[in-house]
Amino acid sequence: MEIIRATRLPQQAAAHYVRIQGMARQHQISLDEEFDEHDTAETKYIVAMDNYLPVATCRLYAIDEDHVMLGRIVVLQEYRHQGLGTRVVRAAEEWAKELGFKVSVLESRDDKLPFYEQMGYVADETRVSVGTFRCVHMEKRL
Repeated sequence: MEIIRATRLPQQAAAHYVRIQGMARQHQISLDEEFDEHDTAETKYIVAMDNYLPVATCRLYAIDEDHVMLGRIVVLQEYRHQGLGTRVVRAAEEWAKELGFKVSVLESRDDKLPFYEQMGYVADETRVSVGTFRCVHMEKRL
């Protein structure tokens, strides 16, 4: 399994493929809802590749000069529980540190809180709606 920084269009398309398969298709989320104002030319993506097939992804973009938002973290259903979620998040954090960010922010669904807590993220009491999901604001110092 290879974890890559999606810096070229075909690699970014791979990230979008995972999101379409893992979120739009599985949770019946419209493409307009899945692909939002944060999917821009400046947005960064991490992709896990199983040979030629993209199987996991994470999106990252600047909130401000110190804070980076990680999101749209998706692992295709048949690849879950193999550590890929951890690997794409860690790769995103490493890239964010190289870019000079000091704090990683994400908004976790309630059922995913333990996953992010074991990676060092701390939840606060802020609840947000992210599309069709209710989420909890979490942060981690990089």
